[in-house]
Amino acid sequence: MGSISTSSIRAPPTRRTTVTPFSSLLPKPKPHFLSLSTSKSHAFPLSKPLTISPNSHPLIPKSIPTLSSSFPLNLKSRLRNGETLYGLFLLSFSPTLAEIAGHAGYDFVVVDMEHGPGGIHDALPCLHALAAANTAAILRVPESTAAWAKKALDLGPQGLMFPMIDSLQSAQDAVSYCRFPPTGLRGAAHPIVRASKYGLDEGYLGNYLDELLIMCQVESEEGVANAGAIAAVDGVDCVQMGPLDLSASLGYLWDPGHKKVREVLREAENKVLESRNDDVESGAYLAGFATAYDGARDLRSRGYHMVSGAVDVGLFRSAALEDVTRFKMDGDGSESDEGEEKEGDEKYWSE
Repeated sequence: MGSISTSSIRAPPTRRTTVTPFSSLLPKPKPHFLSLSTSKSHAFPLSKPLTISPNSHPLIPKSIPTLSSSFPLNLKSRLRNGETLYGLFLLSFSPTLAEIAGHAGYDFVVVDMEHGPGGIHDALPCLHALAAANTAAILRVPESTAAWAKKALDLGPQGLMFPMIDSLQSAQDAVSYCRFPPTGLRGAAHPIVRASKYGLDEGYLGNYLDELLIMCQVESEEGVANAGAIAAVDGVDCVQMGPLDLSASLGYLWDPGHKKVREVLREAENKVLESRNDDVESGAYLAGFATAYDGARDLRSRGYHMVSGAVDVGLFRSAALEDVTRFKMDGDGSESDEGEEKEGDEKYWSE
């Protein structure tokens, strides 16, 4: 074979292929609709959160209600509308029982940090549970101090209850603990606490006093003497009667239904009722506990606008005693008791 010259072999022509970048195949990003509530360009401020207007944002139907419209009126507004509210005291600090109480229909639940075993950290899950059930939460602080009030208020309850308010000055102090300077002593952390929805509620500073129910407890002989002055303090919305501590103050610890205790309690009630004089803008509403010797209907008939009818641990105690007693009275569970037992089971499990 003859030799082939390498110079006679030519390389094939090079084909140039244009590669389209993948990014160019994607649709161009549309401008977002989130905007700062201020036109200035600076870091995201705690007091100025991102806002989306449901009336202007194209992705949000205008028919969706705002957050505030899905919740009932607050306690303060309902009292001014003339309602009588019925509530429960929660001493167990059980979020489950708090949620059940809310779904059961109580108008409010008092999370009791004075006599219950829990503090601020334990109260928060109870407030979460009550919020889920659209039920107003009131926190009763262990003592009437600025420190306790500050921590309780930052959790965002609808109401705050101060125990052992005995004088005009102590009532004025309690109100000052709930107000920001210069009119009060409350610590200012409003851009980051739960009370302002962690800074997302831009109207919080302008509305918090209109929405917060301040309750002062009169539960001593001295407190009864000053009940009228306490009720007249600007900012005191309710005066809560404390019959058990009052009976102890009068020397009847073991007999809270004593005639003398009842007389003194009526004296305090009348002073509080007289503070209003049919004027919704001044004076205080009357609040109290229903007891075995002074029922909820009795309180309502005497002008109480907030009635607490039960305590969670008391309800469970009574139900537990009734359950055990019923079993023991049924004897050995003979066939003659079968129908009654079945009826009891259906009652507890089906309702």
